[in-house]
Amino acid sequence: MKLDMFTRYSRQEWHKLYQNGQTIQPLEELAKLVSLNDRLSQEDVSTIYKPMVRYLGEIWRHTREMNATKQRFLGIEPHAVPFVIGISGSVSVGKSTTARVLHQLLSRTYPDKQVELMTTDGFLYPNAELIRRGILNRKGFPESYDMARLIDFMVRVKTSNAPVHYPVYSHEIYDIVPNQEAVMQAPDILIVEGINVLQLPENQRIYVSDFFDLSIYIDANPNHIQEWYLQRFDLLLTLAEQDSNNYYHAMSQLPRQEAHARAYETWRSINLVNLLQNILPTRERANIIIHKTDNHLIDAVYVRNY
Repeated sequence: MKLDMFTRYSRQEWHKLYQNGQTIQPLEELAKLVSLNDRLSQEDVSTIYKPMVRYLGEIWRHTREMNATKQRFLGIEPHAVPFVIGISGSVSVGKSTTARVLHQLLSRTYPDKQVELMTTDGFLYPNAELIRRGILNRKGFPESYDMARLIDFMVRVKTSNAPVHYPVYSHEIYDIVPNQEAVMQAPDILIVEGINVLQLPENQRIYVSDFFDLSIYIDANPNHIQEWYLQRFDLLLTLAEQDSNNYYHAMSQLPRQEAHARAYETWRSINLVNLLQNILPTRERANIIIHKTDNHLIDAVYVRNY
């Protein structure tokens, strides 16, 4: 991986940056934060994520100072502006785990601040709309998201203290939950996680990433991601065997060899294509790249040089 704009830090080098950092207790609930078939240890939290929280805190402090300077110069009434962190990467690479761990660590580090987490899955078009448009097999591709609604959400969160409602997505039914919304109101720190957050859709005047103060990309060899995707699929089948309401239930009733063949075809024809065409090309737009190797082990952190 050649990333001339970034400095590479090994696990040990990155951990040294945390020396004299604020003490953060171990995450007792770590197992609940780790996604299905992901891997993360308390050592990873100490070695990778605690230095990252310290780095994010420094960037946040300077961002607040810059916003205050801007407001004074323009004669604007002082007001807090949410610090927004974007997290991107492939399906099955571990974005959700990273988002949840950072959410917990930031909440503990800044207990007097409101730290929120949101995924962009809620801004996918409902399955019925994807079917109407003939793009159900393109779910996760740029055209499957209601980008206008997502950008409107970001504008309102970034510029207003009023509550903002947004859709809820369920991975059990693999669809938007009907007649259900979540509410976001005046967060101090907002983490936005999704495969599409660093993409540049055509004909858009404003991009989602325009609202980010810092962005993170979770990276791994596509062969590793394929392995993790198929392993997770197998676990999902097992969990769905006794739940007829689960999206994967029908698939779980097939012979495993046939189900595995379908999963591989989905990876090869949809998820891998989306990764190579739309997700991986956004990697260099991130400020931080977390690189994983075998068994989800984080072996390096890359930080943009400017």
